[in-house]
Amino acid sequence: MIERIVIIDNADPVSFYGVNNCNMQLIRNLFPKLRVAARGTVIKVIGDEDETAEFEAKIHELEEYCQKYNRLTEDVILDIVRGQKPADMRSDGVIIFGINGKPISARNANQQRMVESVAHNDLTFALGPAGTGKTYIAIALAVRALKNKEVRKIILSRPAVEAGEKLGFLPGDMKDKIDPYLQPLYDALEDMIPPVKLKEYMESNVIQIAPLAFMRGRTLNDAVIVLDEAQNTTTQQIKMFLTRLGMNAKMIVTGDATQIDLPRSTSSGLIQALRILDGVEGIGRVDFGRKDIVRHALVQRIVDAYDRFDKSDKKEETPEQ
Repeated sequence: MIERIVIIDNADPVSFYGVNNCNMQLIRNLFPKLRVAARGTVIKVIGDEDETAEFEAKIHELEEYCQKYNRLTEDVILDIVRGQKPADMRSDGVIIFGINGKPISARNANQQRMVESVAHNDLTFALGPAGTGKTYIAIALAVRALKNKEVRKIILSRPAVEAGEKLGFLPGDMKDKIDPYLQPLYDALEDMIPPVKLKEYMESNVIQIAPLAFMRGRTLNDAVIVLDEAQNTTTQQIKMFLTRLGMNAKMIVTGDATQIDLPRSTSSGLIQALRILDGVEGIGRVDFGRKDIVRHALVQRIVDAYDRFDKSDKKEETPEQ
């Protein structure tokens, strides 16, 4: 009789063990000659050397499957333990599998262009109106790179600019103050990473919150860096941000030139950066349009209505010759 310790450190424990530990109970039933005890990320197994070795191998296969698909079902457990290949979920064009195995993939041609641009360029600008999924796809690509161990961390940044209203001083530490501005990024992360794993990543700084004001002097290596709402950066801020790019790192910059919340006297750094960097090798650009909006159908009609209003308003302001 020997004792083995198996560590589950890649898959989410909640997904792996199942509701009320139902998955673990099934695994115990499939290895009746072994004594198995599981606590947190540690599984202790006692029994014959060959059987415990087989148990460890099967646990790691199950862990790999659970990490990839964010779910573990009874059928999959039975297939893997019996030595059969489980019927994989459809993975053609899937970026990652989110919570409960939800496949996340490009939903239109421009989202697919964004995926390809990030693959072939170290810096990608994704530009377009609200609801086109540019931020969501950026987060999905960052999470995929992290899960595939292509990078060691994800860094999220967003200008702390209020959309037309002054919130005053916010209480708490730096994270508490910047969190309200980064909520859209958190919403995307919560769709893709199980809560326990996401909390672990946040606490260990694998996923970092990096306010623009505190980025100066850093070199960001082995990371995917996402700058959201870049239209609200100043010319100095975006230059400082873009020059943080380190080795084995990729930057994704998203923005919408029609939603600039800066004071009228302040120029958007994004608009200037696009002019200056036009044609520079290693930089990709994807322009989304109203037809790419993937939110509620009403969102596209709202955007169209505001565009018509802006055009008519400009005509009224133009003096007749």
